[in-house]
Amino acid sequence: MTSGVKVSGPLQGMKVAALEARMAGSIADLIAKQGGETIEAPALREVPIGDNPAAIAFAETLIAGEFDVVVFLTGVGTRYLAQEIETKIARDVWIEALRKTKIVARGPKPVAVLREWGIKVDVVAPEPNTFHELLDAIDSKTPVAGLRVAVQEYGKTNPEFIDALISRGATVRRVPVYRWALPEDLAPLKKAIGAMIAGEVDAVLITSAQQVVHLLEVAAEDGREALLRQALAQKIIVASIGPTTTATLREYGLPIDMEPEHPKMGHLVATLAARRQELSSKKSAGRVEAFAPKAVVPASGKLEDSIFLRACRGEPTDVTPIWLMRQAGRYMAEYRAIRSKVGFLDLCKTPELATEVTVTAAERLGVDAAILFADILLVLEPIGFDLEFSKGEGPVIHNPVREAKDVDRVGALTDAAPLNYVYDAVRLIRAALPNTLPLIGFAGAPFTLACYAIEGGASRHYERAKVFMHKDEGAWNALMSRLVDATVLYLTAQAEAGAQTLQLFDSWVGTLSPDDYRRFVQPHMRRLFQELPDEVPTIHFGTDTNSLLELQRDAGGDVIGLDWRVEFGKTWDRLGDDVSVQGNLDPALLLAPFSEIEPAAKSILDQANGRPGHIFNLGHGILPQTPVDNVLALIDFVHGYRSNR
Repeated sequence: MTSGVKVSGPLQGMKVAALEARMAGSIADLIAKQGGETIEAPALREVPIGDNPAAIAFAETLIAGEFDVVVFLTGVGTRYLAQEIETKIARDVWIEALRKTKIVARGPKPVAVLREWGIKVDVVAPEPNTFHELLDAIDSKTPVAGLRVAVQEYGKTNPEFIDALISRGATVRRVPVYRWALPEDLAPLKKAIGAMIAGEVDAVLITSAQQVVHLLEVAAEDGREALLRQALAQKIIVASIGPTTTATLREYGLPIDMEPEHPKMGHLVATLAARRQELSSKKSAGRVEAFAPKAVVPASGKLEDSIFLRACRGEPTDVTPIWLMRQAGRYMAEYRAIRSKVGFLDLCKTPELATEVTVTAAERLGVDAAILFADILLVLEPIGFDLEFSKGEGPVIHNPVREAKDVDRVGALTDAAPLNYVYDAVRLIRAALPNTLPLIGFAGAPFTLACYAIEGGASRHYERAKVFMHKDEGAWNALMSRLVDATVLYLTAQAEAGAQTLQLFDSWVGTLSPDDYRRFVQPHMRRLFQELPDEVPTIHFGTDTNSLLELQRDAGGDVIGLDWRVEFGKTWDRLGDDVSVQGNLDPALLLAPFSEIEPAAKSILDQANGRPGHIFNLGHGILPQTPVDNVLALIDFVHGYRSNR
């Protein structure tokens, strides 16, 4: 059966076989919205176990207080279990007993059902929600040695999971609630198999491991298994929803051409749409690649024509470019895995590791620019400051500048060599990135560097720095001049190594009044921007700078970064059309549901109104506790918004 309304989109002209049954309508709608034609071929039926004494026995044992932990593996199985129990036992009775046990859930679907019932979930397996992640979560939060554990099963028993629990010292009760079966009507699946063999299907979407088993079983019954295997290997893009399905495809010797970053149907279809041309051209190689949303590639294929660099130059773009400050950071599991092995400064000073975190973040997120992984304070070390990153305290400078005479010991950076590890990272990153994706280099602005140098670390009000600049303006200017010289040399070397854009982070300049900025900072910033290479676009960003923005614009920068404290459209009007503007979603919003993120992002895009020179970003860096899914959803929304208006 073929369904879906034909519309234009990245899947236009493409026939996509979907083996999903329960959510067949939903996946067909997703394909249709991308312009594809769906061939519905359900390969699986979930059959509740009627007259299920195991479910009733589970409930009775639960009410008797004889389980310590209950593990729920699927959302539909959780509902089926409840339906069966409630044929004999009132809901409030067994739910109350459930509240007295530790609850473990394999992923968001059982979590949603349990929360609907008012049940607190103690342990949730992270993505991709396989039993490996589930066991790791149990081990870290609820060790089961000596405990009595009930496991709601689905389809068939997972012996590896059950054996793993037993090996950890648990007593395990299996609670089957439904079984997998072939569809009652096999005609759509058989017709789809014939279409695959005949070369009439461009891609097949497989959304569960059991679908693989049934697909081959039905083909074998008709004597067409070998022909089907040949078609899947040579003609059809095989898209697996996640690791468990991928493992089963491998087990049965079938190719896997695509797996999305997140094991969800929406991501599966979006991945196919984003990578259609690439996957079609690579099909014959049979490569297995994890999905990273792709940044918008310039039609010319040239780096200088990327939408990010065009926006930096104030040129029109068909899509709003987006990158995010701290896009490589603690909110990402990949980054945390590396940081668990090396200190922060060691990570910054190891070009291979800095390259890995930079490129991984850019490719996984699908942003329109990568940003060098480094720190704004690195330039202070070669001019004489003793820098340390203390756990829980952040950066600490052990020999701060406190008096005018201390400025004399601040060295001049006349040779870029002491920071070669940064330039080596830039070269490695540039080589690893696609030749259409720009790289942003960066440094701390002199005022922010001076604040750290004088305070000895972070501060709330920067009293020492302010007193210093007012008490001895000559010493202040001498310090700022040294910092400007060092920063110009540092950033110029980054550009020569391969950075296409340079950003100045003036994180603490918002602590100044306009008069103080005009007197103590603006002349130095103006000189800094004047001495940077003319051909490299520059971004000038500070926080809490509403009263300083015109002064920052006049100091320099092709792009002015805005934090979330200002109204985007009116602020750009203040700055005028001579500069591009970057910003400015509140980073805290990325902790909220996407239903809250979307209208805020839409408001910024509407205020920009397609005006040339807008680069979407946050008003500051991504917060460590931010869900990666929210970041991905934001990027997809920004990339798609203008084209949908």
